[in-house]
Amino acid sequence: MKLALIIFVVVYILMIALPKQRAYVALVGAILFVACKILPVSEVVTNIDWNVLLMIGGTMGLVTLFIDSKMPARLSDRIVNRTSNIKWTVIALACFAGIISAFVDNVSTVLMIAPVAISISKKLKISPVPMVIAVAVASNVEGSATLVGDTTSIMLAGAAKMDFLDFFWFMGRPGLFFINQIGLIAAVSTLYIRFRKQNDDISKQEITVVNDYVPTVLLLMMISSLIIASFFHNKPDITNGLICVSYLIVGLIYYTIKNKDFSVLKSALKGIDYFTLILLASLFVIIGGIEHAGIIEAFAKQIVKIGGGNVFVMYSIILWLSVIASAFIDNIPYVATMLPVATNISLAMGIKPYILYFGLIVGATLGGNITPIGASANIAGIGILRKEGYEVKNTDFFKISIPFTLAAVLSGYIFTFLFYGNI
Repeated sequence: MKLALIIFVVVYILMIALPKQRAYVALVGAILFVACKILPVSEVVTNIDWNVLLMIGGTMGLVTLFIDSKMPARLSDRIVNRTSNIKWTVIALACFAGIISAFVDNVSTVLMIAPVAISISKKLKISPVPMVIAVAVASNVEGSATLVGDTTSIMLAGAAKMDFLDFFWFMGRPGLFFINQIGLIAAVSTLYIRFRKQNDDISKQEITVVNDYVPTVLLLMMISSLIIASFFHNKPDITNGLICVSYLIVGLIYYTIKNKDFSVLKSALKGIDYFTLILLASLFVIIGGIEHAGIIEAFAKQIVKIGGGNVFVMYSIILWLSVIASAFIDNIPYVATMLPVATNISLAMGIKPYILYFGLIVGATLGGNITPIGASANIAGIGILRKEGYEVKNTDFFKISIPFTLAAVLSGYIFTFLFYGNI
């Protein structure tokens, strides 16, 4: 147990210190867990959640085709043209970023919408910094609204055996989708206050032309297939992953035949974040190792002692710990580590784990909004601004992120417990 704990702590510290290398750090850590015989070689494959990896890979590739088709850009142009001034444009773009990120990766959402915000700001001769920050933080709110919205929601689905429809209605109660909408409404109200004095008119945008509707159709069909699969409860564990990968393959075959070359194939495959896939696969092995060593069970028992066995206290500890942790570290390794901890806590308390799972996801998803480095979408937004010659001060970011995050977290905190605290 001591050796496993030492390796785990060192790996975690290095992942925080070397964010650009964290996948390779995790891979080395996973190899050490096996080499030191902490996790038997025979259990490596079974500890990796292949359904999660397939879902992430397939969704990322299909989303790349969707973005390249220009459909998201066209939708954002239409939204901007229906607003009357800067205030409502910021709110509309933020809401659009939230809606899109419920189905598309948060970073991809920012890459799509931030250029629109910058273009509007240049025409009005105002700083694009507040508008881009608003888009970035809004994209993080809806990540856990659907099964395919974010890596963390896919991980949650794997741990809780949740299907697509479970995110909308779960155990006879409103699911995470509706909790996220409540959070988005509360958070966007802070944007209304922040931009209430910016009533300058917005000029109409030229509508982007969509070059192919097939990716949009495929994305909608993939979501429909995931919904249909939700009705089958005895399906193979990798069903959802195979669905996502299958639609990506159909899209790749279509474009290869249409263009008679492999350029789109290369683009879509490049759009898959292999870095994240390596990170997750390695983390599954590491977590399997510390679980096998008894560390997770011991840690869960200590948290139960601190919480005194009270469900509300345990829920509060996990949610607010997740908010604080995710403000400074990537939420993927954090959630991957804490999901089995939440499972063990629920077993020790004799309760169903869902209130703890949802508290973890709500806290980890929204907590990253507090700081510029807490979420990849924030880093991407700031990177785009830097390329345009704008430096983002921490104070500029905090003026939007702190009230936005607190509003979203507090509403999610209250409603999640109201819906699931008595299960």
